[in-house]
Amino acid sequence: MICPNCERNLLRKERTGNICSHCKRRYALDPKTNSLRLNDLRVRRIATGLTDNGRIRITPGQLWYALSRKRLREAEFAPGCAGGALVGGVLVSFWAIFGKLPFMLYVAGALLATALGIVIARQMGAGQGIAPMTRGSFRSEALAEWLQVYGSLPAGVVDDGGQPWPRRPADAPAPHAVLVCPDPSIAAFLAADGLPDRHGIALVQGPEHVTALLPALPPRGPVLVLHDADARGELLLRQLRDTHPGRPIVDAGVSLRTVRSLPKAVPYREPERKPSAEEMHRLTALGEFTEEELKWLAQGWRFPLVGVPPVRLLAVLDRLAEQIGRGVDAERRHAAEVGFMTWPAAAGNGPDPAGGR
Repeated sequence: MICPNCERNLLRKERTGNICSHCKRRYALDPKTNSLRLNDLRVRRIATGLTDNGRIRITPGQLWYALSRKRLREAEFAPGCAGGALVGGVLVSFWAIFGKLPFMLYVAGALLATALGIVIARQMGAGQGIAPMTRGSFRSEALAEWLQVYGSLPAGVVDDGGQPWPRRPADAPAPHAVLVCPDPSIAAFLAADGLPDRHGIALVQGPEHVTALLPALPPRGPVLVLHDADARGELLLRQLRDTHPGRPIVDAGVSLRTVRSLPKAVPYREPERKPSAEEMHRLTALGEFTEEELKWLAQGWRFPLVGVPPVRLLAVLDRLAEQIGRGVDAERRHAAEVGFMTWPAAAGNGPDPAGGR
């Protein structure tokens, strides 16, 4: 690997303990000692691309996905084990036959059966799409090492821990719309790049936070839903539409059908997020998904918001927010002309003068 400090090419023996034997300086990540095969220069290069050379800021979740894409494509069940078991089984078979050790045939049979089992498991999809380093592990392992060496996150990366959803002051102007975003990485990304403030949008975590803001919204002020392309994301959108009939609920998330048709989109699986039988029953009952899509969702496949290129995601949301702002302003101008409401002051004072629309 290349030393990120002196840029010398280092053999494994020349970088013991993550210290360059030439410049004697420490670095954070060694591709031989982490499951994503990361090194400091690659992390910096990917972060620079994601931030558009520092024009925007990103979060650890977005950086994790970008660094994991290649390994997610390569992920397989028991890598290297099938070949090893097969070769071992063949060698032990020859040993048993020519050495006249019939009991070793049992060992050979077990090794060959193991190789066959691994091949069958791979054909059935075992291990595919499972990240060798989870988002949580990326934070606790790779980024922890980075912070220890450099004292801060990579350039352009802002923390997505804690409570990334901005708190709205009591005297804040009434928002034009509500943006629901359960993913803390994306919430922190949008807040860091100023989208909520720029467009007068309230950024919230989940459906339970929407109800409290509805009295402050214009009568047709929409609720935008940012969600992953997975079973829970699809159910979140339907839940909000069922809970708030008559209120525009805009799907601003990743489209399942669209993303599955994109050759460069790399989905992945998290075993702990595999949908329950009850969740799959609800999705099936909607009648909106094909049998293939339901099977894909039931296996726990998902395409996350953190997988959308940050520049593209921000641009799309900016355009959507501008359209919403123009629509709300048009409604306000019309309301002022006919004279039966004053926004935003009237939004929180008493019943809706438009008849509770």
